[in-house]
Amino acid sequence: MDKMRIRGGNPLHGTIQASGSKNAALPVLISSLLSAERSQYSRIPRLNDIETTLKLLSKMGLKVDRQLSENRVSIQANQVSSYEAPYDLVSTMRASVLVLGPLVARFGQAKVSLPGGCAIGARPIGYHLDGLQKLGVQIQLEQGYVVATAKRLKGGRVPMEFPSVGATENLMMAAVLAQGETVLENCAKEPEIVDLARALRSMGAVLEGEGTETIRIQGKDSLSGANHAVMADRIEAGTYLSAAFATGGSITVEGIEPVFLESVLSKFEEAGAIIERGDRKIGLKSKGRPRGTDISTQPYPGFPTDMQAQFMAAMCVADGTSVISENIFENRFMHVSELSRLGADITIKGKSAIVRGKSQLIGAPLMATDLRASASLIVAGLCAEGETIVNRIYHLDRGYEQMELKLQSLGADVERLKD
Repeated sequence: MDKMRIRGGNPLHGTIQASGSKNAALPVLISSLLSAERSQYSRIPRLNDIETTLKLLSKMGLKVDRQLSENRVSIQANQVSSYEAPYDLVSTMRASVLVLGPLVARFGQAKVSLPGGCAIGARPIGYHLDGLQKLGVQIQLEQGYVVATAKRLKGGRVPMEFPSVGATENLMMAAVLAQGETVLENCAKEPEIVDLARALRSMGAVLEGEGTETIRIQGKDSLSGANHAVMADRIEAGTYLSAAFATGGSITVEGIEPVFLESVLSKFEEAGAIIERGDRKIGLKSKGRPRGTDISTQPYPGFPTDMQAQFMAAMCVADGTSVISENIFENRFMHVSELSRLGADITIKGKSAIVRGKSQLIGAPLMATDLRASASLIVAGLCAEGETIVNRIYHLDRGYEQMELKLQSLGADVERLKD
């Protein structure tokens, strides 16, 4: 497994381009199952999770053409030969469960492995299944698989107990081929939901209200192929801004809408950074060490759980104490023990981590545990004295496109080591 070697102490300076969003691209690519016509997608990042999704679709019989040099993908689902998402793929990428809605809506059947637990919590799919049942889907559990069947989905009112992003996406994709009107209530409001709605609309789907609590969908008998450019990755952008802030640097991330990251930008400002919001770009300038600042993760538009670890890394070198509260996933403080190996002073109390900032961290060997934890270790290593080795960076490759190259372009002394 590859490693990342970091020699810390260099403030980051310069400009980088935001990649396409992993969290938006995964459901968008899966939505190609809804049409027999060819769908065209651009701004698809080169990430392991993307390749896993394309492998799953290919295994189902879809025709997938990946143009890596142009970050484009074309997919045609006119001859689907399998309606199953097997355990070996779902276990490596939980987003695979998103094939459930499109398959049962278009073909009347789907067999998807239960995802099981993961490093940051169980994240059950009960919200997905409850919603599909309200649309007329029969659900059975057989030997670790969800088996879903339906003659034709029927629209209706679907209130959700929790604004789950995955459940909202699954139900949106199912409802666009249901008979009649579907009203989804207590929906997730994330920008990635809005991006999926744009992709579905390019296929001829009729829906409104994405980005609010209520989404109304008028089902259609069939859809055409999509033509869609995926939105920029707000979490990737926030990660590089955290790295610049922690190292006392100044960077600009282009191609990203500031409004999608506003809850994070306002916390950077509270911690002492100067933020410049432009037309599809964000600038950050440091004014010395960050100030200790509290955060509490919440569903969008609150502070995103996917930015908690990276912000914590910046607070490890802040002037003052911060309280980081995690309200979305259990077990999402697994990076704390590794940050402590760098000399960070962090105490966990229930759902909160108390971070007492220090003027200097010291490099050490570290072990990555999940995607965002990996990113936090990179951020911390960049501002630590001496050398830091981050092991198991395959987690990073799931969600960050060529991270070492982008960091090198900003002046970081980083190197990928092949094992």
